[in-house]
Amino acid sequence: MSEEVTYADLKFQDSGKKENTQEFGNFGIKVPPAPPHAWRQRALVLTLLCVLLLIGLGVLGGILVEKLNKLQNFNEELQRNVSLQVIHDMNSAKKIGNLSITLQEIATKLCHQLSIEKPEHKCKPCPKNWMWHEDSCYIVIKLPETWQKSDMLCSAQNASLLKIKNKSVLEFIKSRKIYASWLGLSPRKTHTVSRKLDETIISSDWFTRNTNDLNDSMYCGYLYNNRVNYADCTETKRIICEKLADPMKIEDILTSEEPAGRM
Repeated sequence: MSEEVTYADLKFQDSGKKENTQEFGNFGIKVPPAPPHAWRQRALVLTLLCVLLLIGLGVLGGILVEKLNKLQNFNEELQRNVSLQVIHDMNSAKKIGNLSITLQEIATKLCHQLSIEKPEHKCKPCPKNWMWHEDSCYIVIKLPETWQKSDMLCSAQNASLLKIKNKSVLEFIKSRKIYASWLGLSPRKTHTVSRKLDETIISSDWFTRNTNDLNDSMYCGYLYNNRVNYADCTETKRIICEKLADPMKIEDILTSEEPAGRM
């Protein structure tokens, strides 16, 4: 029992010596703890570094924002310039289109005058033997045919039976004194009384449907003495075909040679 107490006392004494030894330096001098103001200096330095870092980040952010604003302004300016260029190009194209239309109208008028004064001139927007009026060509085929056959003959020449839809064409047809010729009016199932040609202009009866619907009991309109009459579609009468005239060009007016092979 006495031996155990002695060992514990020795161990306690040794641990006390170690604690006392730690309080002294290498030369046996006691090392004092770090003063509080040293920690404050270190904290202050760290704080200053953080502040400087934040300032640097703020400066970099400002530079970045400025660059982005300049880039956005440049992009907006570029878009404005592109839009202005597109508008300018559209206006130029419109002016060119209007100029082209004006030149074509002038060429058409000059060509019409030349065709009257010099029948041999090349300026001929219509095939040979066709009559020219405004923007259309007309031909009277004196060989009598049924209405359906007449419509097919006109189609074979890229034309259609005559449709009078305005006063100008009406006066032109009246001046030609065309008689007993089929018109491009829709066939009817019942006979219709004669009408003045002037009243037919505003009519919605101008032919638009397929001729395959025709049968022997239908009536078709024809021109006679400036009036529209109806007769059995199987009867035979003269034919008036019409089609669009070729567009005129300035170069067509500058030569007096007649085009070869135009029919």
